[in-house]
Amino acid sequence: MNEQHNPWFDATVQQLNDPQNQRVWSVIVSLFGDLAQEKGAQISGSALTRIITPMGIKPEAIRVALHRLRKDGWIESSRAGRASVHYLTEYGRNQSAAVTPRIYERHAAAPSEWHLLIAEDGAGQATLDEVLLLPSYVAVNRTAALGHGPMPRNLDDLMAAGVSSIAVPEWLKLRLFPEHLRDACAALQLDLKKISAPPAGLTPAQTGTLRTLLVHRWRRVVLRHPDLPPGFHPADWAGESCRALVFALLDKLPRPDLTALDGLSE
Repeated sequence: MNEQHNPWFDATVQQLNDPQNQRVWSVIVSLFGDLAQEKGAQISGSALTRIITPMGIKPEAIRVALHRLRKDGWIESSRAGRASVHYLTEYGRNQSAAVTPRIYERHAAAPSEWHLLIAEDGAGQATLDEVLLLPSYVAVNRTAALGHGPMPRNLDDLMAAGVSSIAVPEWLKLRLFPEHLRDACAALQLDLKKISAPPAGLTPAQTGTLRTLLVHRWRRVVLRHPDLPPGFHPADWAGESCRALVFALLDKLPRPDLTALDGLSE
């Protein structure tokens, strides 16, 4: 089935698309994370095709990406009559759930309780590296990390100090929010400012396309920097104004019901 022609939809897809950085498997992860993350949720192969091909991605590339995701344990596929259906594995659901709060948080976290961890050069580096895997920590340099929340215990090979106030130098701001990330955020903000309100009559698949593109672009910004209050942001960081634009558009594109997406047979 061909989706009805809609000039606004075509223009908005072009505005949100990022073909130079388009990894199809990652687009599919964004799609399932937004539309079908819950246990038991599944999307047919034909629905996936109708959602993804308007982005300029060919069905052959979708099949290759699904094969990779199955191999990596993210997605499982089965047959339902003549149609194929795809769904997240438990691993895939857990991985999606782990980042969902950050992707869909409408207001950036603004922690007020901080502590500093310092490792001896060499000896304590392995312990500090393990700590930096936690989402509440950011690296200051190779031997120091800043964390929010109470100071951890049982880190005997690290120096730990509570911090009551923080002066953030420009070099640290630029390290936490590097130029390529600031540019990606500014580009998304500019694209969103050019998009008018959605018209009536979008099909469920068209809504799925737009939500997937929007979540995918935003996800590639918000998951590449730590949640930090404004005092850590460089002067040209557009993250919070971009966040507001993302959710203003998402609110106008309600998540389509999966039965509406999958109602057509392959």
